[in-house]
Amino acid sequence: MNVRRRRISGIPAIAIAAATALGLGTLSACSDTASAANTDKFDVVAAFYPLQYLAEQIGGSHVHVTSLTKPGQEPHDLEISAQQTAALGESDAVLYLKNLQPAVDDAVSQSEVKTKIDAASLTTEEKHGNEVGGHAATHDTSKNEELAGLDPHIWLDPVRYAQVAEGVGKAFEKADPKNAADYRTSTAALVKKLDALDTEFKTGLANTKTKVFITTHAAFGYLAERYGLTEEAINGLDPESEPSAKRVKDLEKMAKADGVTTVFYETLVSDKTAKTIAADANLKTDVLDPIEGITKKSRGKDYFSVQQANLKALQTALGTK
Repeated sequence: MNVRRRRISGIPAIAIAAATALGLGTLSACSDTASAANTDKFDVVAAFYPLQYLAEQIGGSHVHVTSLTKPGQEPHDLEISAQQTAALGESDAVLYLKNLQPAVDDAVSQSEVKTKIDAASLTTEEKHGNEVGGHAATHDTSKNEELAGLDPHIWLDPVRYAQVAEGVGKAFEKADPKNAADYRTSTAALVKKLDALDTEFKTGLANTKTKVFITTHAAFGYLAERYGLTEEAINGLDPESEPSAKRVKDLEKMAKADGVTTVFYETLVSDKTAKTIAADANLKTDVLDPIEGITKKSRGKDYFSVQQANLKALQTALGTK
């Protein structure tokens, strides 16, 4: 299998800008079909959904937020248009996650935007992947260079996401001091909700029959580590990579030994590999959403509702006692 993610590089720039604007208008209370820059609000360009959501929740009515990644687009290897790059330079702030989207990193480094907020610098990142944290992985000799890098999926850990929220709030306060008090209040409210979500996960996954789960994409390393679970990924950190035949056999053996019931796949890439492995090993399949974008296929309308759906899916698959 070779799942090719949708790129926008071959689409005319005007069409890209129009599609982006129309898509964003349906997702964000603070976003509309206007340009990201030169509004009467604090203009923020976010790289993709989890950062867009933070900006909206913290900024409230004071901000105008647009996202470089349109709804339903897999963000890892996004390519952006000249118009988007120009709008970025005219905005008041950009919120991105360094090393997740190379095109965004390049655009940010070349832009003259005053406030550049790298979410990765606001918390800690670690190495995750098939070479870490699982006994099936120890027998896999396949090489994937991306696994040597830091895992960017920090938003799936409510604790790390709260740390990022606090950093974003402080950056907004500094860049837009006249609304600093409101940013502090909104940030505190968001962090409180994330603390509650952390407690839900901690309590909900404390007593399960197995602690091992299989995913197609190694996006859940931080979540697994936070709550004492082991993620076994079919692919690496890149959902486009292919597993070795030996890796697949090792996963099937491990699933039987550890009482794994389910192979999880995600909404933005093909479920073919997950269903093939599940059928061969007589396992179920279900969705575990990395929340890289919200679409009609998402099990929820925002970050919190999708995370709660993820928790229920994990509880079912792991077997709550």
